Amino acid sequence: MTNAFGLPGPDLSRGLYISFWLPTVVLTVALAIKLPSIIKMWRDPLLRAVGGLLLFACAVFVFAAPKTISWTNRVTGVPNISAPWVYSLLTALCASWLLLIIAWRNGIADRSAATRRATRWVVSVYAGVVVALWVLFALADVPVERLQDLDTYYANTPFMREEILLYLIAHTVACTITARLIWNWIRTDGLDAWLRWGLRFLGVGYATNLFFDASKLTAVVARWTGHDLDWLSTYLAPSAACVSATLVAVGFIIPHAGQYLAERWHVRVSHWQLRPLYVLMRTVTGNREPFTPRATGELRLIRRETFIRDALLQLSRHLDEGLRTRSYEAARALGAEPGRAEALAAAVTILDAVETRKRSPETDGGAASSGPDTTYLLQKIQAVSRALRHPDDIEAVRARATAPAESARA
Repeated sequence: MTNAFGLPGPDLSRGLYISFWLPTVVLTVALAIKLPSIIKMWRDPLLRAVGGLLLFACAVFVFAAPKTISWTNRVTGVPNISAPWVYSLLTALCASWLLLIIAWRNGIADRSAATRRATRWVVSVYAGVVVALWVLFALADVPVERLQDLDTYYANTPFMREEILLYLIAHTVACTITARLIWNWIRTDGLDAWLRWGLRFLGVGYATNLFFDASKLTAVVARWTGHDLDWLSTYLAPSAACVSATLVAVGFIIPHAGQYLAERWHVRVSHWQLRPLYVLMRTVTGNREPFTPRATGELRLIRRETFIRDALLQLSRHLDEGLRTRSYEAARALGAEPGRAEALAAAVTILDAVETRKRSPETDGGAASSGPDTTYLLQKIQAVSRALRHPDDIEAVRARATAPAESARA
């Protein structure tokens, strides 16, 4: 069975009971992820709107639980007072949807008259709806406590009938506007991939909410006409609400979590890709990069990059620019793309410099002021390190590049 506000109660089957807690957990996770940013940048209207939305969404699911409804009614001593309270939370949630879209679409820096006017309109209209909900409840006669079927049980009761219709209309309007604006936004160019996926989940989530409204309104109208379609409000509407809330929460999590995981993965891959060049540079310095077990991935990457660049500067006086030029031409002749050819040529030059330094260690003493330009090597260490993972390609380029010089010496 479900409660009066369309959410599954504890006496449901196991599947629906789990679905009741799923959106609550996901919404809480989304709020926990966003909370540090919200506290740190409280003046940001976008973050405030996100925080308000997630907070109201969590509150709706918590206070609409049957046990919470019963507890609220018992503590206040007023039968069914949870109805206007949960309806008010749901109305505030609707307002937060619209405020989020206003802040999200127009940007933080937008302080135009149209933006301020839209914000005031949303706040005033939905605040008026909340006041009307409480006034209508005060005028209604609802003495029998209903924990599972309040919407249909009181569908024909004066003032309570208007209250139920008012919150459903307010919810439907907010869902329709939000879903339409989000889907229009998805089709715009220049969106980050993670943001686009997050918007897709949000769009589907808000569209799914319309099934909740359609089910509730159909069941209520059926009561007005003397028919019984309570199962729409009892079973279909709560399922739509749970799915919708979960999708909306996931939509907020994806951009943040996706970007975070992508950045962490990029750092790990970059650190791993530098290993061949790092191992080679250890033969130059005879040392290892500093290692701290608790160091972050970014710090380890910076330390490895710094270690490699310092070692390359020690090799600068041994770099043969002529060999590098010939190696580039050889790589191009072997079919390598320009970027790949530059990396292979640099790898050949570095390997030659390491061998030269081993043969003449007495000439080592730091980079000479008139030495070769090492700008490319210092900036493209990732590409050079990746090239070192293909020794066969390097050997082929090296053989072709050194063949003319060897012939001349012979």
